[in-house]
Amino acid sequence: MFPETFVEYWVERLTKPGDLILDPFCGRGTLPFQAMLMGRRAIGCDTNPVAYCISQAKTNAPPLSHVIARINELEAAYQPRPALQEAKRLPEFFWRAFHPSTLAELVYLRQELRFRDSRRDCMVTALVLGSLHGEKDRSDRFLSNQMPHTISTKPEYSMRFWKRHGQTAPKRDTFALLRRQAAFRYESERPRGRGLILNIDMRDLPRQKKHLPGPVRCVITSPPYFDVTNSAEDQWLRLWFVGGPPCPTRLLFSRDDRHCAPDKYWTLIADMWRTLGLVLARDSRIVIRVGATRIDPRRLVSGIEGAARASRRRVRLVSHEVGEITNRQTNSFRPGSAGCKVEVDCEFAMA
Repeated sequence: MFPETFVEYWVERLTKPGDLILDPFCGRGTLPFQAMLMGRRAIGCDTNPVAYCISQAKTNAPPLSHVIARINELEAAYQPRPALQEAKRLPEFFWRAFHPSTLAELVYLRQELRFRDSRRDCMVTALVLGSLHGEKDRSDRFLSNQMPHTISTKPEYSMRFWKRHGQTAPKRDTFALLRRQAAFRYESERPRGRGLILNIDMRDLPRQKKHLPGPVRCVITSPPYFDVTNSAEDQWLRLWFVGGPPCPTRLLFSRDDRHCAPDKYWTLIADMWRTLGLVLARDSRIVIRVGATRIDPRRLVSGIEGAARASRRRVRLVSHEVGEITNRQTNSFRPGSAGCKVEVDCEFAMA
C-alpha cells in the first residue's frame, strides 16, 4: 500500500482538477479517495471483494445519518437465537476469536448486508471489516481476541497463541461499536462526487472502456510486489465476512498468482502494460511503485521498462527512484522478518 502523501505528490504534479485518474490495482482505495479529495475524478479496480468494498465505501460514502439509521435498523431486527444456531456451524477458531454473542451478531450482519447493492450496506460492511480483528487492548475499535489488525493470522497459529497466553475473546456490542466507528470515520472530509470502483481483474479493463467517464491520462498504481504476500491468505477472515469460506484460501477470488513465481512475474507486468496501452488516452503519464524480496532494484526498473513494449505504444521512462521501506507492515506481525525492504518508483510517459 502506498501512503496518501505519495498519491498527493503525484496527483499534484501530473494532473489538474477534473482530470480522470486510474489505479488498476486499487487495494483499499488510497488513490481514488485521495484523488477525489483533490478535486480529480477516479477509477479503481481490484479482484479482491474486500478491497472493492472498502474502496467503494470510501469513494461513494452515503450521509452519516443514513449509515446510523441502517445500523439501528439492523439492530432492531436482530434475533440472537437463529444467528447463534448458524454460528454453531463454524469451526472452533471462530468461537475462540469472538465472544459467542459477538459472533452471533457478526453472522447475522454477514447474512443481512448487501454491500454490492446498497451504499449504506457497503459502508456498514466496510466498518465491520475495519473492526473485525485487531489488538485486544483497544476495546473501542476491535471485535476479536488478540490478533494483528493488518492481517488475519492462520487459525491454528491463532489458537495456539491464545492458549499459550491464556487469552479469551472479549464481549463486544457490535452495533454500538459500529456507531462509534461511523462517527469517527465521518469526522474526516468526504470526497465530493462519486468514484468508479470495479471488482474485476485489471485485464478486463479494456472491455469497460466505453463505460469509463472520460479519457484517462494518468495512472498511479502499485502492482503486486514480487513474492511478498498473498492477499487471499492474509485477509481470509475479512474475505469470510463478505461471503468467502471460513478458512484461508489462495486462489478463490483471483486465480492470478504470478506475483509468486519469478518466471511468470514479468508476464503479469506485461499484461498491466497491455491493458494500459488499450485504455489510456494519448500523452498519458504512469507512475508505478513496486518492490520485491529477491529482485535487485535495478532489475525491477529495467524489467518494468522492458515490459512496457507490451503496450504497443511509445513509452519513455521519465524518472525512477529507489527507496528503503522504513515502516513495513510485516513488522507488526513478523518482527525481524526479511520481507520486502526496498521499493522503486517509476514515472513513464506514454505517447
